[in-house]
Amino acid sequence: MAQKATINTIALRAGVSRGTVDRVLNQRPHVRPDIYERVVRVMKEMDYIPPTEQQAKALGLTMPVREPLKIGILLSSERGYFYREIMRGIEDAQDYLRPYLVDVLVDACETNLPDEVIERMDGLLAKKAVGLALCAKDHRTIAEKINTLHIQGVPVVTFNSDISGCKRLSFVGQDLLRGGRVAGELMGKYLRPEDHLLITVGNPEFSGHRIRLQGFCARLNEIGFPKESRHMVKTYNDYSLTYQKVSEILRADSALRGIYMANRSVTGCVEAIRDAGRQGEIHVISHDITDSRRRLLQRGELDFVISQDLHRQGYRPLVILQEYLQKHISPCQEIPPIGIVCSENMAD
Repeated sequence: MAQKATINTIALRAGVSRGTVDRVLNQRPHVRPDIYERVVRVMKEMDYIPPTEQQAKALGLTMPVREPLKIGILLSSERGYFYREIMRGIEDAQDYLRPYLVDVLVDACETNLPDEVIERMDGLLAKKAVGLALCAKDHRTIAEKINTLHIQGVPVVTFNSDISGCKRLSFVGQDLLRGGRVAGELMGKYLRPEDHLLITVGNPEFSGHRIRLQGFCARLNEIGFPKESRHMVKTYNDYSLTYQKVSEILRADSALRGIYMANRSVTGCVEAIRDAGRQGEIHVISHDITDSRRRLLQRGELDFVISQDLHRQGYRPLVILQEYLQKHISPCQEIPPIGIVCSENMAD
């Protein structure tokens, strides 16, 4: 889709600053009458669409008649805190989009199987969704489906975990590689050359888990922490499997001093350490702040959490799709900051 007029393009054509255009748009003072008239004239020439009806009326601009549209959002099978925060973002987006005549259709997978993901995508499309937001594992058939939708003119925004090799419109989520590198930097502060490290991976088929792991290991390599001193296990975000595998490593390796949780079953890891009687010996770093992880931080059983804004990941994909479909605004790359949470700044 062609890029429509924005505040920046109006400012460029009118030969004024972006701030001046913003003051005109919002009827703020300190704009010379001739400048005001020039900016409004350029807005009309470029068919600029203000964000609100009130602004359009004040400037004498014509707002296009908006057709009702439906946008679908498909969540992964993950539940608990992840699901609640994503849903909170979706609900806020629904409230924001209602005046734009946008109806948000929400669905969630029961498994992470690609066939189910594609079936549910088709279900949302059958309900007349004209754009999709998607959180799914990185799989070739899902990428092919997104590419087919791209050809058909149906935009797809991925969130939380990206999908490679596809023509999605945008990705909303953390810089996962950098998030893993930050975790590696923190862990490196704890480890001595003679120490051993355990890395637990949730599901490497999700690009979020895989890319975090790459960033973490890359930073450890740069620090010079030896590869032969690292254990790695896959636990698929399962509490019992996490507890079992961490317990096995704890029994077998007395030199273990750090555990990197690139998965979500942090409670299983911490309880294994507790039951092995090795509290205070093992430093644990994980991702994503939750209620249970706040308690573990407070008790000193978890050292650091690399946080991300899950509410934003439910909210922004829907707004991006609405702006693209109704206002013809192509999204810019958004790189949110990476938060580091410890016991002292949990309330923040």
